[in-house]
Amino acid sequence: MLIIIVYIKLSRFTLVLLLETNNSLKINKTNLMSKNMNDNTEIELQAAAFRRLVEHLRENTDVQNIDLMNLAGFCRNCLSKWYLAAAEDKGIELDYEGARETIYGMPYSIWKEKYQKEASEQQKKKFADKIEQQDQ
Repeated sequence: MLIIIVYIKLSRFTLVLLLETNNSLKINKTNLMSKNMNDNTEIELQAAAFRRLVEHLRENTDVQNIDLMNLAGFCRNCLSKWYLAAAEDKGIELDYEGARETIYGMPYSIWKEKYQKEASEQQKKKFADKIEQQDQ
């Protein structure tokens, strides 16, 4: 299982997000300095961190999905799938393209045409090696 740790420094505390590739999100509450946090506040903070991550990826279109996959084990498409799964869990009707548009900020076909570059042989090999390691 791959775990991605994201530190977000807020004005009064540091939020530590542990993102696991099995589509779950866990918050390490021991790193929260505020003792007055209720469940709604925690959900609001998680949502704010998610929105900031999506905004950051939208602003950094030079970061390619294959690079994200090779470094962190997830990409914009993974976020789209997780978003879609969360919508389905809530009984919300959404398709994959709609979820992608939420994450990419535009239809995927337009983003792909404007920003996606052909993956290098080195990137493809690194990705293939990573997949092979996961299968073992």
